Amino acid sequence: MMGHGELRPVEAYAQYLRLLARLHLAPQLKGKMDPSDAVQQTILQAHACRDQFRGRTEEEWVGWLRVILANVLTAALRAYGRKARDVGRERPLDAGLEASASRIEQWLAAEQSSPSQRASRHEQLVRLAGALARLPADQREAVELHHLGGYKIAEVGELMGRSRAAAMGLVFRGLERLRELLGEGVGNEDRTGG
Repeated sequence: MMGHGELRPVEAYAQYLRLLARLHLAPQLKGKMDPSDAVQQTILQAHACRDQFRGRTEEEWVGWLRVILANVLTAALRAYGRKARDVGRERPLDAGLEASASRIEQWLAAEQSSPSQRASRHEQLVRLAGALARLPADQREAVELHHLGGYKIAEVGELMGRSRAAAMGLVFRGLERLRELLGEGVGNEDRTGG
């Protein structure tokens, strides 16, 4: 119905949703809820509520999945009884998820050169999330915090309990490896240019 058959299955976006969950899981919840749990709940809710999706495009589909994820994370915050002062300091989840999604898309756009690559943005989102998942955990966390979470290198270091120099090294090595991973399966046109 309404073009649902043409949309990727929810599971195709699991790594992308896991990336957003890692970026937005409140630090106080990290010991209580795993990003994978949030994604699993999102996938289950998306399947259960599939008939409520009214969009037609992949962009609308991904946006709908982000709303479900935001609801799952918000419900988790409420379930764990966050104090009003803690919740007040956190960015609203819907806005935060949208901002991260926008940063991810802008980052991808900056890395892409041809219109055909830009046209496959959702395929690129899936590939980016998958490539990030293949990075060593500390590099992945540093890259996500800096490039997708919008934190400065010094803040990344603080959040990770590392020096600024160590955080910078993690971001640099993570980006280098990420570019290698994203280059796999893509032509070598980016590597041959000087």
